[in-house]
Amino acid sequence: MRRIETNGIHTYVAIAGSGPAVLLLHGFPHTWRLWSEIIGPLAADHRVIAPDLRGLGAATRAEAGYDAATLAADAEGILDALGEPDAAVVAIDAGVPPAFLLALGRPERVRKLVLMESLLGRLPGAEDFLAGGPPWWFGFHAVPGLAETVLTGHEAEYLDWFLAAGTLGAGVPPEIRDAFVAAYTGRESLRAAFSHYRAMPVSASQIADAATGLTVPAMTIGAHPVGDALARQLRPFAPELTSAVIPDCGHVIPLHRPRELLRLLRPFLAV
Repeated sequence: MRRIETNGIHTYVAIAGSGPAVLLLHGFPHTWRLWSEIIGPLAADHRVIAPDLRGLGAATRAEAGYDAATLAADAEGILDALGEPDAAVVAIDAGVPPAFLLALGRPERVRKLVLMESLLGRLPGAEDFLAGGPPWWFGFHAVPGLAETVLTGHEAEYLDWFLAAGTLGAGVPPEIRDAFVAAYTGRESLRAAFSHYRAMPVSASQIADAATGLTVPAMTIGAHPVGDALARQLRPFAPELTSAVIPDCGHVIPLHRPRELLRLLRPFLAV
């Protein structure tokens, strides 16, 4: 683990291997350990860089800066600190919007782009997925002060529900579950986590304003529940988009179906 200063915060970054850089951006309710089953195999051919996102894991619980553009700047700062001119960027959930903006705004820094199990703001293509409205927890997390007031003292139960639902009931390895629970325990940890949701309207506007032709090779990987909705959003901006949906796989792809994920990532990331 390496402590890195970037864009006014500090975070901790797991680094393994050597070769072309691969930057892994996790989501909620995760830390860099979401990638535990992926880092070793990818490190055989790449320098794998897996940070904690702003406010999550061991990163600074910043008061602000949870919008996608600021998170993209955080990611670029990590590459700068590690002396990496570019990287393949692999992102899931909350890591997807900043990865997309980084690839759009700084294409020379993003060699390839892989986006998983998220939506890109209000871009067309996800109407079927959103027909019944967004998932209930989006609204719950978005109300300032509410979720952390309700959940303090019950963090483990709440995260266990997310991790079970995100793996179709399979759960995650106990040591990783315990690390996630520790990272999200306490009112301030929850406040920082839910700040990612509270910044979503700003992030959606940033995505809408920036969306244009994507010049880097891109892949989407879906599972349950997002499926191919992200691919439908991205395809107008990336006509040569590669897309896949992993069957019988929950939202937490890197822990639920790591072998299937690696089967898709390795050939796409090969230089």
